[in-house]
Amino acid sequence: MRIIIAGCGKVGQALAMTLTDSGHEVTVIDKNQDAMLTVTNSADVIGYQGDCTSIKTQLDAGIKKADLLIAVAGDDEINMLACLIARKTGHTHTIARIRRPQYTDEIGYIREELGLSMAINPERVAAAEMARLIQIPSALEVDTFAKGRVSLIGIRIPDDSVLDNLQIKNLSKKVTSNALICVTEHEGEIIIPNGDTVLSAGDKMSVTLPLPEVSDFLNKIGIRAKKIKSVMIAGGGTTGFYLAQKLISHKINVKIIEKDSERCEELAGLLPKAMIICGDATEKNLLLQESVDSMDAVCCLMHQDEANILLSLFLDKLNPKIKVITRVHRNSYEDLVTELPVGNIISTKAITTDYIAGYVRSMQNSIGSEVEALYQIMNNKVEALELAVGQDFEYAGTELKDLDIIDNTLICCINRQGTIIRPGGRDSLEIGDSVVVVTTNKGLNSIHEIVRK
Repeated sequence: MRIIIAGCGKVGQALAMTLTDSGHEVTVIDKNQDAMLTVTNSADVIGYQGDCTSIKTQLDAGIKKADLLIAVAGDDEINMLACLIARKTGHTHTIARIRRPQYTDEIGYIREELGLSMAINPERVAAAEMARLIQIPSALEVDTFAKGRVSLIGIRIPDDSVLDNLQIKNLSKKVTSNALICVTEHEGEIIIPNGDTVLSAGDKMSVTLPLPEVSDFLNKIGIRAKKIKSVMIAGGGTTGFYLAQKLISHKINVKIIEKDSERCEELAGLLPKAMIICGDATEKNLLLQESVDSMDAVCCLMHQDEANILLSLFLDKLNPKIKVITRVHRNSYEDLVTELPVGNIISTKAITTDYIAGYVRSMQNSIGSEVEALYQIMNNKVEALELAVGQDFEYAGTELKDLDIIDNTLICCINRQGTIIRPGGRDSLEIGDSVVVVTTNKGLNSIHEIVRK
């Protein structure tokens, strides 16, 4: 596909690299020459210095032949205008990043009036992901499929767990559950498991199961986490606001520490059920005064990565039982912090890139089935996809044991008209199903591609 990216910031750069790696022809536009050159030097793309809201710039960049324009500039209005011009000039599909809370309730109207194919609010999506992690405190990552009916949960097998030294084919004898182990990581090696795979304490694994059954499964394998009732949010920015809204709606007590006094007053009006503290969340005395050590969870959402990381390290030393979520922006820190005790790591850049890449994946598919959801798991080494089974799927009705599934790929669950099926060899895929698949094969676009011809 021919794709134009308007905006060469962190998200624009990440998108350019992801989309070129997937074989797309990418052009980037930015007013700032240095920003544009940073992207062109890091990815195989064509760069144009100019205003993405200029018809001439878009024409020069090839909008009339483009399949998609993605607007991720720093300003919402610029993104919306760039998409409108692209839609009218090139009749192309458009995606806009729209971040401001005042547009949240109007996003449906904006999409319809501007003809947007997709609008994404990264901060709101990040807040939703953090809320899921708080609901399942022991999870390393939580993704949802089948309109929330199925969860894909990343966990680490604890010491003395019934799973230690257990072959997966014997799981049902030890643990009565609908859980299906989809991926494991043992000593850095990613494995798409089969029945003979042996689990070990300390392994990471991703498991699919219905959300209501998560707590019971975790208890059975030796992970006992109390329900989170109190959360401190360090940083009262947009993401912190969205997260507080979500947590309050789940009857969780929220305390926000923000050092900007004007922002504190604004938050007090917007979130009357939250406690707003005006102060610096990196000050030890303030944290102790506000009983940070007795909090069930702390979300580090300050503007500076260094402040978030240092706070997370302090919390780990103060009370390792606190659920900690740390937001990191800078690319150079992402690999570093994975080795540090900073809890769950959240990157709005990565979340935005995953969402848009998933949409692009479904767009480029021309044979009927679609990528309905796409997540990168296990530190981006594995893709988890939800694929729709279209009318032209030639293996519909064939038992799974008779399908020659490609290597390093596993069908994790089947959603059949709202009924969730844990797949076995005698089950089959039927037209109209949606199927959750995990694979180390990057770039799959349809259900057809998981079956070897």
